[in-house]
Amino acid sequence: MNATIDVSFFPRDAKPLSSYKPYWAKRFGTAPFLPTSRAEMDALGWDSCDVVLVTGDAYVDHPSFGMAVIGRVLEAQGFRVGIIAQPDWQSSEPFKVLGRPNLFWGVTAGNMDSMINRYTADRKIRSDDAYTPGDVGGKRPDRAAIVYSQRCREAYKDVPIVLGGIEGSLRRIAHYDYWSDKVRRSIVVDSKCDLLLYGNAERALVEVAHLLARREPVENITDVRGTAFVARHAPQGWLELDSTEVDRPGPVEAHLNPYQTTSEQAAAQGSTCDAEAGRKAPKNSGEQPLRFVPQAARTPTAQATNTDFRPVRARTVIRLPSYERVKSDPVLYAHANRVLHLETNPGNARALVQAHGEGTTARDVWINPPPIPLTTAEMDYVFGLPYARNPHPRYADARGRHDGETKIPAWEMIRFSVNIMRGCFGGCTFCSITEHEGRIIQSRSEESIVREVEEMRDKVQGFTGIVSDLGGPTANMYRLGCRSPAIEAACRKPSCVYPGICQNLTTNHDPLISIYKNVRKLPGVKKVLIGSGLRYDLAVKSPAYVKELVQHHVGGYLKIAPEHTEEGPLSKMMKPGIGSYDRFKQLFDKFSKEAGKEQFLIPYFIAAHPGTTDEDMLNLALWLKKNGFRADQVQAFYPSPMATATTMYHTGLNPLKGVHRDERAEKVDTVKGERRRRLHKAFLRYHDPNNWPLLRQALNEMGHPELIGNSKHHLIPTWQPVGDTGYQSPRRKNSTVAAAPVATTPATNKARRQVPAQPKRGGMLTQHTGLPPRRGK
Repeated sequence: MNATIDVSFFPRDAKPLSSYKPYWAKRFGTAPFLPTSRAEMDALGWDSCDVVLVTGDAYVDHPSFGMAVIGRVLEAQGFRVGIIAQPDWQSSEPFKVLGRPNLFWGVTAGNMDSMINRYTADRKIRSDDAYTPGDVGGKRPDRAAIVYSQRCREAYKDVPIVLGGIEGSLRRIAHYDYWSDKVRRSIVVDSKCDLLLYGNAERALVEVAHLLARREPVENITDVRGTAFVARHAPQGWLELDSTEVDRPGPVEAHLNPYQTTSEQAAAQGSTCDAEAGRKAPKNSGEQPLRFVPQAARTPTAQATNTDFRPVRARTVIRLPSYERVKSDPVLYAHANRVLHLETNPGNARALVQAHGEGTTARDVWINPPPIPLTTAEMDYVFGLPYARNPHPRYADARGRHDGETKIPAWEMIRFSVNIMRGCFGGCTFCSITEHEGRIIQSRSEESIVREVEEMRDKVQGFTGIVSDLGGPTANMYRLGCRSPAIEAACRKPSCVYPGICQNLTTNHDPLISIYKNVRKLPGVKKVLIGSGLRYDLAVKSPAYVKELVQHHVGGYLKIAPEHTEEGPLSKMMKPGIGSYDRFKQLFDKFSKEAGKEQFLIPYFIAAHPGTTDEDMLNLALWLKKNGFRADQVQAFYPSPMATATTMYHTGLNPLKGVHRDERAEKVDTVKGERRRRLHKAFLRYHDPNNWPLLRQALNEMGHPELIGNSKHHLIPTWQPVGDTGYQSPRRKNSTVAAAPVATTPATNKARRQVPAQPKRGGMLTQHTGLPPRRGK
């Protein structure tokens, strides 16, 4: 094949964020808050906004809120940025409040997916919204990214729409939609946006903004990493591979099995890891462009010739099965989802394309490779911008105070916390972090983190000396990563810690220990707590870290997430066995005792996850009772778009083991139907009398009547309290259930049994000192 390559489709090398020449409007300086009204624009001396951001969240100018980050990054580039927060979507008029954007609209549903924010795992409407003043629900529409995009188009139809945020990121290809129980089209098609930016989008957004400022037509911006769009024409000179040629048994571009370890892949090829990764390593320092593919492949004059034995990844696009095919064929859906997850490493990912529609209405959704991760210097740049670290004054009363009707719960939760890193290489199949933020950890410098804590101490009203969290998606992945950039750029594993910790992964927690020690010694800081989820299988590799954590950064309770005890569901979650929890608990108890502190672990568990049988949940309930745990709140599996576990839920297949139409395919037991989902949650709350009738029936049907009785060796009793469904024990007539003594929570029994309207992921547990007393004693 001899063809000239369409250079316009080539992903560009990543420029450092600070290397762009500022836009001319830089002369207006920094706004105390991004303007939300014409009056605020007038006060700043603006006649118009270059970019108008539309978000489903209340506007909080804090680096934990995505639109605040995006707004401040664009402002630092010299653009005038306005923000429309939680607009009334019934008409386009509220979208005109700041006037016509000079360059583009930036649209997001908010920090959370609008459907997950609005509905419980049982598809019931929530009454609350943590990102809204007063915790009031209903302030954003369902599928907010689509609705907002439509209203922006109605307001000013000729202004480009750039869509971003997690809602768009997780819907970039045809995806199963739990709420409608069907496969929906790519959000690029449904929203009619001009560009979709997926993942953490600072790098892509800055590049797109400067291109549009130079009057580049938005339809010509096809070469930016981390973007998706409707392809206007088929590029010339690209090698298109059918996805079934990419993921099938046998050799595939020198990767015998993408889910093998890198060393196993290399051994299968008769070489070593270093030889396997014979690519140019990424550059991560200085002002040089960042690259993850050979420079020769990016040369504009490069051509594909008949002598090419292996396709050049930089000019290869993989065609996924069309929307119409994956909608009607579960096997092809599972296959497409598996291929997408294989193409998520910025070091070797190829472009993807998926057709939507047939005949003359057919359109291709083109998805460029993922964005290049930010360097430490760039992370410091982003987090060092002049955030007000407070909600916009519009939410406060005349004296600047926030009461119950104006407080924003999400801000209250992170008000005194600091984000130290991004990304997660855990690869948990039910989680969306990896799909959105990537598996390569992006860490800030210790100096940047300390500086933010000092600024929080000095500027944030109400600071009492307690730092609520130093973390991120995972508490203890700071500065962890692959030992070799070359191996990292070549690896296609979905997880660095499953089924075990990769031999190429560094587990040195010393930089994190240093941060903990230095921050807790700062003047005015009394206590530093760690509230982010802890990866305990990594923590046990550094006993010094566990000691620092347990003796100085636990406020009585530490939350961790084993998620389950049984191998069946754990293998579908890609989570370590319960033995890792036991090892961590030994260290936790040892260091707590050395410090003379009584502290407790609070494990989280998920009910109804794909691959979980009724017997698995029974065994988990027995483990909970044996170890003296009672669940305060439980969470059933929530199928979020694009997650691997959601694919299992929808198709009944395990894409982790390969997708086939014959007996080689691994079938997955999916928990569907209200009764079975209620049963799995009931096992987690075996101690709740309201669940006993359902559990008695289930235990009898499962052949375990021996677990029903009135001794401490039984799971549930034969009697039922007054006022609950079922019969009651004659010995307990006119009595209620006696409360077991609880050592780890001051909450009342009544409060313990209340399930919040928006429970946290997993099961909140309390540990009591013994089994429930019998006969009311």
